[in-house]
Formats: sequence, C-alpha cells, structure tokens
Amino acid sequence: MSSTLFPVFPWGRSQSQQPQRKGRRHCAIALGLGLGLSNLGLGLTQPAVAQTRDPLACQLEAEAISRKSELLRETAEGSSKASKRYEKLVKEHRDQLKECRRRNWPQNQALWVRLYPCDIQPGVLEQVLDQAVNQGYNQVYVETFYSGKALLPLNDNTTPWPSVVSNREYADTDLLAEAIEKGRKRGLKVYAWMYSMNFGESYTASRGSVLARNGKGQTSLELVSDGPQAFIDPYNREAIRDYANLVREVSERRPDGILFDYIRYPRGSGAASVAANIKDLLIYSPASKEALVGRATNNQGREMIRRFLNRGYVDTNDLQQVMKKYPKENGPMWQGRIPPKLNKKAIKQRQQQLQQDLWFLSVAHAYQGVVDFLNAAVKPAQENGLQAGAVFFPSANQTVGKQGFDSRLQPWERFSPSLEWHPMAYADCGLASCIVDEVRRVLNNSPAGTRIQPALAGSWGKSYGNRPSLEVQMVALQATSSQIDTVSHFAYSWQQPQNDANRKACRL
Repeated sequence: MSSTLFPVFPWGRSQSQQPQRKGRRHCAIALGLGLGLSNLGLGLTQPAVAQTRDPLACQLEAEAISRKSELLRETAEGSSKASKRYEKLVKEHRDQLKECRRRNWPQNQALWVRLYPCDIQPGVLEQVLDQAVNQGYNQVYVETFYSGKALLPLNDNTTPWPSVVSNREYADTDLLAEAIEKGRKRGLKVYAWMYSMNFGESYTASRGSVLARNGKGQTSLELVSDGPQAFIDPYNREAIRDYANLVREVSERRPDGILFDYIRYPRGSGAASVAANIKDLLIYSPASKEALVGRATNNQGREMIRRFLNRGYVDTNDLQQVMKKYPKENGPMWQGRIPPKLNKKAIKQRQQQLQQDLWFLSVAHAYQGVVDFLNAAVKPAQENGLQAGAVFFPSANQTVGKQGFDSRLQPWERFSPSLEWHPMAYADCGLASCIVDEVRRVLNNSPAGTRIQPALAGSWGKSYGNRPSLEVQMVALQATSSQIDTVSHFAYSWQQPQNDANRKACRL
C-alpha cells in the first residue's frame, strides 16, 4: 500500500499556497512526510577542539608510508618478525590518525572504495585500507551491492543476487566482514555502500514486471547509454522484499552504517533526461499503475487517472463522459486534491485544470515511490541499530522549463532528517564555487538537525577532469559552513588508478 500524497501545488498559484524556500528551484509537491519544511539550519554539535584548515595535515609522510608498505609485503610473504613490526606500526598510525582528525577539520574524512575478488589474497585488502589511513581518512565506504552483485560469501548469500567472489574455492570467504574487521583495527569506521533502485541485470533478467517502465514501454536498459542499468519499480512488493532481505544480510556483518545510493529513477540520454509528460515517467509497471489509480478517492477520480495514464491527456469529452457515468459525484477526486472553484458550465476551463492536476499527481506519485522505497530500505538497518544514510545529487529534484522535471526525480528534500544526507557535489565547472553552491543548496533546504555530509569528487594534488584538486575543494567547503564535520571523497579508484585497475583485472 503506497503512502498518502498531500496536496499538489502547481506553478502559477499564489506564493502563500506554494511552500517554497529561498534558493530552491524544484517542484513544490508536498508528499506528506512530516519533515517540517519551514525549519532551516542544521544544529549540529561542533567539535570541542579548534581545528585547522590544512586539508593535508593528517596525511602520513612518504617515509612512514614506504616503511609500512615494505613490512606488509614481507608479512604477506610469511615473515613473522615483519608481521609483529607491521602490526605495531598499524596501531601507531591508528592512534596518530585519531588524534590528528580530532584536531583537524573535517573531524571525519571518508573514502569511497570498491572491492574486487582478488582482494581476498594475502595483503591486498590490508594495502587498500592502509592507503586510506596514509591519506588521512578515518572512514571508508565499502561498495557492498553494485552492478547486480552482492559482497556476500557464496555459502551465506540467500539473496537473488550473485556474490562478488564467485569462485567456489572461496565460498566461505566473507570479504565485507574482513573489511570491517581490518578497517577497525586501523581506526577506520567502515560503512556498507549499496545501490538501491538500480538492481542490476542479473536480478531483472527473470523478473520483467519488476523493471520500471515509461508510457512507451521503455526501461532504463533502453533509456540509459552509460552501461547497463536496471532500475526497478519502487512500488513492486517483490523487489521491496528482496532488497530488505539483502539489507538484513549486510546488517548482520555489523558495519558502522549503511549508505543507500541510486535512490532515484535513471537519468536518460538526450531528450530523455527531462520528463515533460506522463508518458516520460517510469510509472507504467503494473505495481506503480495500480498504486496510482488507487490514490483516487472516488469513481470519477479512478476513471480520469486511467484515461490520463492510457492516452497521456484528457479532453472535454472525457470529463463529460465521466460526469455522466457517475452523476452523484461532484468531480474527480484523489489524495490531496482540492478542486478549484470553477463554474461547472465552464467545461473547457475545468478540463484544463484537471489535466494539469493529473500531471502533478503523476509526478508526485513518481516522487513518492522513491521516498517510500528508501523508507522501506533503511528499516532493516535501523532495526539492527545501524546508522543509515542517503546518497543523492543536489540537482536531481529540479524543474526543467515550464512543465518538465529532471528525469531522476530524486526528492531528497523529502528524505528523513534522521538519516545522514550525503549530497554528491560533483559539479565540474572548473572552479570550487559551483561545487560549494550545490552543498549550500542542500544546507538551505534541509530540516533542522539534519547531518549534511558532502561527497566530493577528485584527486589530491591535481585537478581531475574539470574539477579542481581536493585541497582546493576542501578549503572552499570549510569556509562555507562550520556545521559540516564529515566529508567524503569519490573515489579510491581516482586516487590509486593503477592499483585499482590491477585489482579489478585480477582473476582468482
């Protein structure tokens, strides 16, 4: 059963009816999550120790890095003497990192990391985690569900997804549990980072009705050109159950938290990147269609929603036919609809208003599917006492032109403030200013008390693509808000490209 939609506020109504905030440029569709949208500010507790602005302060010296790396190599080769010295150095660096992060902003600095099958080999995972510590990170976000695979051992994976480590010789090896254990020994908090609505082809191959579809019958497999991406219908109960089971299995490994990514619809290529009419919305799978029609509160409402879904519009004949069919009802009604006071004889005016209201209902329905799916996804993690976080694009909830919406339809401003918010500030204008603008937009549109933890993309010491170095981004970000005390960097593969490529190419 989908959650209730609150009234839709289309453009053109009075400012008093349209609860928008300064700096906010997206559809003001109230989805009824009770987030206190008028409350601004974060109210986060500040570290007691004055912190410096040097983003490189917690990185280890080259000599210390080289010494630890050599001891790790000797340990992997079987030297017990080197093993003891290595373990001692790991503890020393752990303690140094803890003290340094306490005295330097940000208090928590995280790195996004993908693991590969060969990381189970002696010394490989240790090297990855050591490199994170070497660069001053005290948190790592380990990719646990991606590209239709789960970072779970073959012999303890009850989900529909295949395991990342598929070699039967290592069927009991739990790479996620090892990463958590070895990360903590180094002073690292280890979060599980998971794709959400993007389930992967391995899941959807035998479950065609689970895929989200638009009014032309297209799925994300046809709409997205950036590799195969299989987005599911967030209203599909089977998909919700399967994903909840996956989250439960990940939760059993007791990571420090779980981050939910891809909580949105796909961004199509070219013109498909904008949703401008109902046929563009991926709400045509059976479960989503049923839930949309179910939002009607009378017969006229159900009939008009069905016609709008089927044809993409309603005309005056539709309105007259429905009124004649259900004469005792005062007009089409659905959750949150407040019909305007129009002359009943002004049939054309009523039809135009009705069509606009149906469009906003459809968009609100698509938005609500994302929010409902996230709420269901985080529940198993929270029931296990784990921190949960939502990963999103600051620009993915905006309007485009007079009637269109960004096709990702990611209403992050409706996400629960009990979650960590991880806005991916990946703007690439060549300057730090546009990156900071994205973070500032999230700060200005978040409920009081929300923990905003920006994700930056780039590399240390050099620009990456059209983004300045991480040092430049970090200095600009700290000057933006003293309330931010956690920042993450995407990604390990950008900072250690050769090592990442070698690990990826390795076969067990």
